[in-house]
Amino acid sequence: MWEGIQLSGFADEIDMDLGKQIEVLKKLGIHYVEMRGVNGKGLVEYSMNEVREIKKQLEGEGIRLSSVGSPIGKIKITDAFAPHMEIYKHTVEIAQEMEAPYIRMFSFFMPENESYAPYRGKVMEQLGQFVDYAKASNIVLLHENEKDIYADAAERCLEIMKEFYGEHFKAVFDFANFVQCKQDTREAYRILQPYIAYIHIKDARCSDAGVVPAGMGDGHVEEILRLFKAGGYKGFLSLEPHLSDFAGFSALEQSASGKKKMNGEEAFTLAYKALESILKKI
Repeated sequence: MWEGIQLSGFADEIDMDLGKQIEVLKKLGIHYVEMRGVNGKGLVEYSMNEVREIKKQLEGEGIRLSSVGSPIGKIKITDAFAPHMEIYKHTVEIAQEMEAPYIRMFSFFMPENESYAPYRGKVMEQLGQFVDYAKASNIVLLHENEKDIYADAAERCLEIMKEFYGEHFKAVFDFANFVQCKQDTREAYRILQPYIAYIHIKDARCSDAGVVPAGMGDGHVEEILRLFKAGGYKGFLSLEPHLSDFAGFSALEQSASGKKKMNGEEAFTLAYKALESILKKI
């Protein structure tokens, strides 16, 4: 563990039940959660009174939000924007109530088999509305690179960073998502390093885009985390396992037999142990 970093994670991958999420986070010594889903639905779907109850339960166990793992920007660029903007405003209110420093978001799904270029103006206009509202609300948006959205590859991430980067708009670095976009993560790091304020920990294979524990894929996780450390990165490393169907689980667990499918706790714990192993080396 290097000084200045904190571990967090998408605890809905453990279980949708908040009590179980808390139990496993505490077992692993993790004091933050990137809250996406809880008790059967997305955090952003709850009323403010329900959000306050969730916060109270977390605070009673010494756990805080590192970010709201929101679905903002995860609609088609051709979808109606006004209803989504209302969801965004509610998400901002939730982040403020939860005292979450960040909201994770995206830059809209692009039509399949079409050039992204004709949609650039609309993407920028709609992102601009998000950023203006974030500034007015004193909230920090974190853009995540993800397959099939406008800013999936590092070059288009750079486009939107040049347009909006500042106190209220920064970048998430997600290793696996770059691999799944067939981009070398080392190149992505080189392009985006000045803008990165948050790191998602998951890895993937180039061969089949399958998600694997950190260090077991083609994301160069250890190498790039060394670069982050050398560059003075201070902030969150957020576990996003996506490992429930990881084919290598039986080979990693002596007690596992056949092609056992992991439960959420096992998958999250495996992701944690893989990251812990890397952190001990760097």
